[in-house]
Amino acid sequence: MGRKPGSGDAPAAASAGKRPERRAAPMNPMRKPAGDGREFWTAVLVAGGFATIPRWTLHPAPGVGEHEARIPETLMAALRRLAEEMAVSLRAVLVAAHAEVLAVLTGEREVVTGYVAVPGERAVPCRLTVGHSSWRALVRHADRVEAELQLYRGFPVEALERELGLPGPPFETVFDPAAGVGTTGDLDEGVVLGLGIARDGTGHVLRLRHRTDVLDAGSARRIAGYHIRALTSMVADPDAAPGRRSLLSAEEVRFQADGLAGPRRELPDVRVHELFEQRVRTHPDAVAAVHGEREWTYRELNVRANRLGRALLARGLSHEDVVAVVTERNLDWMAAVLAIFKAGLAYLPIEPGFPADRIARTISRAGCRLVLTERGSSGALDVALDSLPGVRTLLIDAGYVDAGYVDDEAANRDLGVAVAPDQLAYIFFTSVRPANPRARCASTPHAQPPPGQDPRSRDR
Repeated sequence: MGRKPGSGDAPAAASAGKRPERRAAPMNPMRKPAGDGREFWTAVLVAGGFATIPRWTLHPAPGVGEHEARIPETLMAALRRLAEEMAVSLRAVLVAAHAEVLAVLTGEREVVTGYVAVPGERAVPCRLTVGHSSWRALVRHADRVEAELQLYRGFPVEALERELGLPGPPFETVFDPAAGVGTTGDLDEGVVLGLGIARDGTGHVLRLRHRTDVLDAGSARRIAGYHIRALTSMVADPDAAPGRRSLLSAEEVRFQADGLAGPRRELPDVRVHELFEQRVRTHPDAVAAVHGEREWTYRELNVRANRLGRALLARGLSHEDVVAVVTERNLDWMAAVLAIFKAGLAYLPIEPGFPADRIARTISRAGCRLVLTERGSSGALDVALDSLPGVRTLLIDAGYVDAGYVDDEAANRDLGVAVAPDQLAYIFFTSVRPANPRARCASTPHAQPPPGQDPRSRDR
C-alpha cells in the first residue's frame, strides 16, 4: 500500500488528519491552457489529492518549533552542476527532492505542496507526480510544473478558492526553494510544515518551521535529513530510480530494527486474537478502544468481532481465504480485523481513499474473495468492483446482525476456530508504483515482529 519503513524509505504515517474530498477534474491540470490562468488554477484546485503530513509526536502541544540543517557546499555545487547539465532551474532540482520526500512520508504517488513561486508572495498549490524511472525524469517533470506556476503567477488563487467553495489550500507543507519565506514568523492556517533554502554567513541551510502539535523536534530533524539524503542520492546517480536508496539515517535504521522491538522474552504459543480473548475474560468491562466520542469495552469489541467472524464463515470462506477491509481507521475497522483473525482468514488492508484502479489491482493480485466495508467508504470501491464481478462485499454493521445464528448468545461466543502458527494472516502491498505492485504476506504472528525482521514473511 504506500512505502513502508521496511522497504527502504521513511516511516509511514501513524495517524493523519483528514481533509474534505475534492472531485477529480476532467482535464489535465498540467496542460497549458489559454487565458489569464483561471482555467489552469481551477483545474489544479479541483483535481483532488492532499499530502497529509504524519502526526509524529507523543506529546502534542500548541506552538511552532524550528530546526536548521546545514547543506554541504559540495552538495550545493553538485546540484548546480546537475541543473546546468539538464538545462533546468536549480529550483526544479530542489522541489523534485521535496516531492520525493513527501511521497515517502505519505505513501502517495501524487503529492501537493505549497510552493513559493515568487519571493515574498503567498504559496500556491504545486501538484507533482513521483514514481519516475530516474531522478532525471522527476527533475524534468518538476521543471515543467514549476515553469507553469511561474507562467500563471500573480493570479488571485485565494479568491478562486473561495469562489469554488473549497475549504482552503490543498496542502499542509510549504516549500520555498529560494529565500526561506514561510520559515519565519507564524505558519499560515492549515500549514503544519514550512521549509526553505537560505544562505547565511557560511553557506546554505535548510530551515524548517513546524507545528509542535503535529511534529516534535526529533521528527523535524529526521524530515530535514530525508531532504538532504534525497538531494545527495540525486547527484550521486541521477539515472537511478528515486527510492532505490533509503532516506533513513543509520541511526534511524537501528532504532526501527532494534529500538522498537522491545525486550526479548518467551512468547506463549497462542495467536494474537487468542491473547485478546484472554484479556476479555479477565477484564471484560475495561475500555478496550476509543475513537472520537465512541468507546468500546473488551466485551463489546469481542462480541462484534465474533458476530462478524461468523458472518464471514457463513458466506463459505475458509482458512487463508483473503478478506479485504476498506474502511476508515475506526472501531469497526478494529472489529473487522479481529473477526478475520478469529475466523482463520487472511487480512488485506486497503485505504478507502485510494483510486479505483489501485483498489482493483490490489484485490485482484491478492486473490481476495470478499470485501468488508462501511457506508461512506465504498465510492472508489464500487467502481473497482465493476471490473471484479466475482468479489462480494459485506457492510460491517450488517455483519454484526447477520451472523448466521438464530441464537444471539451463541453468536456472541468466541469462534474457537483452530489457527495454525504458519497459517497466512495478512497481506500488504508495499509499492506505490501501479504497474508492478508488490505484496508482502505473513503467517499468523505470536506477537508483532520488528520492522522487516519477520523470517516467515514472503513475497507474493
